[in-house]
Amino acid sequence: MWLGRIDEAIAAAEQGEDRRPPQPDWVVELSVGLGARPTEVHAGHCYAIGKRHLAISREQALAEGVRACAHCRPDTELGVL
Repeated sequence: MWLGRIDEAIAAAEQGEDRRPPQPDWVVELSVGLGARPTEVHAGHCYAIGKRHLAISREQALAEGVRACAHCRPDTELGVL
């Protein structure tokens, strides 16, 4: 009985991995509160992305005028000096 439940849970977890959305190329981190403003641009793979963030396009990452993350250095990847 338990083995059947465990097999079902494993199958459900494996299906969940297939449905996960792809990782964005660029992310903007937002400030706290109503009318949250962009605070930092990250590469999509950065470990320092906070909980409040939005996926953005390359053009938006270049146009935001927001500081770049010091950990993942998206400005280098974007070609901004």
